Amino acid sequence: MRCTWCDSVYTFTGGDHHSVEEVAQKAHALGIHCVEVTGGEPLVQKAAIPLMERLLELGHEVLLETSGSRDISVVPDAVHVIMDLKAPASGEVESNLWSNIDHLLPHHEVKFVVADRADYDWSCEIIRRYGLGDRCTVLISPAWGLINIAKLVDWMLEDAIPARLSLQIHKVVWGKDAIGV
Repeated sequence: MRCTWCDSVYTFTGGDHHSVEEVAQKAHALGIHCVEVTGGEPLVQKAAIPLMERLLELGHEVLLETSGSRDISVVPDAVHVIMDLKAPASGEVESNLWSNIDHLLPHHEVKFVVADRADYDWSCEIIRRYGLGDRCTVLISPAWGLINIAKLVDWMLEDAIPARLSLQIHKVVWGKDAIGV
């Protein structure tokens, strides 16, 4: 679990044989306020929702990093959802669950990872079509090593797109091949 703001991290690799209560108490005992549920697609895990509910009960700020391919309507409203919308170059655009847009709340974020100008233009069209800038925070992130970051920023400024640039800071700090950071 990682807090994206303070970068405190706790990795739980116990597997299904640990109860939601055990995992929640282990995270709680660390004394870290912000807990992020991530890794693969967390919403495929049947314990993800009960875990988030329990962490909220314990007073944690809970973030969920999700691919956008699973229904977010089941996520407790207090959870800070960070949802990807897959752009065409990802090869996964068909996995986007477009009905999730109806469930976005002002404290949520939608993230687009763009690999080229076509992905960027597609992302801008989706942002405009669904009024995402008025619904929640919108992030545009360069696919690592595939697009010039300065060029991406220039496009964003030229288009005055209602989005923030988001970088994978761990790759900037430790390099693209670092594991476990």
